Amino acid sequence: MSALWTSAELRGATGGTLAAEIAATGVSIDTRSLQPGDLFVALRDARDGHDFVAEALARGAVAAMVDRDPPGVPTDAPLLRVADTLAGLQALGAAARGRSRARFVGITGSVGKTTTKEMLRLALGALGPTHAATASYNNHWGVPLTLARQPRDAAFAIVEMGMNNRGEIAPLARMARPHVAVITTIGTAHIGNLGSQEAIAEEKADILLGLEKGGAAILPAESPFLSQLLARAKQAGARVLTFGESARADIQLTDYVGEAARGTARVLMDGLPLSVHLAAPGHHLALNACAAIATVHALEGDVVAAAEALRGFGAGAGRGARVTLALPGGTALLLDDSYNASPASIRAGLSVLAAQPATRRIVALGDMLELGEGGPAMHAELASDVASAADLVYCCGPLMRHLFAALPEKKRGAHLPDSSALAPLLAGAVRPGDAVLVKGSLGSRMALVVAALTSLNDKSSAGGAGVVP
Repeated sequence: MSALWTSAELRGATGGTLAAEIAATGVSIDTRSLQPGDLFVALRDARDGHDFVAEALARGAVAAMVDRDPPGVPTDAPLLRVADTLAGLQALGAAARGRSRARFVGITGSVGKTTTKEMLRLALGALGPTHAATASYNNHWGVPLTLARQPRDAAFAIVEMGMNNRGEIAPLARMARPHVAVITTIGTAHIGNLGSQEAIAEEKADILLGLEKGGAAILPAESPFLSQLLARAKQAGARVLTFGESARADIQLTDYVGEAARGTARVLMDGLPLSVHLAAPGHHLALNACAAIATVHALEGDVVAAAEALRGFGAGAGRGARVTLALPGGTALLLDDSYNASPASIRAGLSVLAAQPATRRIVALGDMLELGEGGPAMHAELASDVASAADLVYCCGPLMRHLFAALPEKKRGAHLPDSSALAPLLAGAVRPGDAVLVKGSLGSRMALVVAALTSLNDKSSAGGAGVVP
């Protein structure tokens, strides 16, 4: 494998010192996923990465970026010494962006960021070598890490950008400097921190502050905040393409046919009709596909080849993955949408659940977080949608109590304090023929519920869990 970073490049990018002459083939911040040949960056988060430098070197890291002496490491170890490791990683990311000849796409939005990124990985991957993060690396360390890992020969790069508070998108956008900026939606996620959807729209539009000269903005045509986004795009000098279902959209979703496990979108772009077949169901996914096609069009790529490549798209773990649960006497279906939640994404998940052929449709919901003072009402307002899609509802967390109380009594399974209490109860309630949707904000830890359900396979002679094709 060719070198991603040489010692000279690391010194030049970070201003740090490194006595050894090395050639790094990758960049890692986690010893659990580190590969031999990686540069290990000792960041501080819940734990201090400096405490894992010795382990990283033992696992094959060719060097470690540090800002203090790591414990248990010889003085002659290959250490890239910098003033601050986070600043060093950000400098490395900026240097990677500066040397790259790839066309960059930046994506933000209240929901659909990661899904659109994964669709673009396929769509642009059909046109040339494409780089994107392996997970939702969309924050102050995730964006520079994505950039620092950029292969030298990449033709396209996709950078996801998220936020929790005002002022977080702009520095990420200026670092990534996208040629195309995509805003998927303006929703209520993090409204508790920003105060209003108008403020959320303003923050999301800050992705345009990093747009390269002559770049394009991909905007949601049906958003109530479209005029606000268009004004920001004009300020940035961006070309604009809109996507959506209205006739005024530049990339229009004219029809969607959904089945239990897949969907087909009919798309019209500049008079060209396209059919997009997705190996995952959901009207919301069809709109994400429109955003992806609009992006390829803005990059002057082959939209027909890109649309065909989307046949390979399927929902990932925690984002709607379909998992078969082997139970005594039959199987059940788990829809693992546990990674995150907002009112819009819960409604989207419920529409997928409602389309499943099942004896019973069950939903397990954890709190939607960072909604501010309106949180209790936003939870309660989901009751009619939940009751329409599900036969039985299980909830956990103090906010979900408001939804649970608003449900018809016959729909109520149980409300528990947290996901650790809910997990064994739900695992004991699932029967053959059920379809179960699990969803909640990341902080609600609904992955514990998913783990309890998938562990049922280990207790059954019917075999192990498997993703449904």
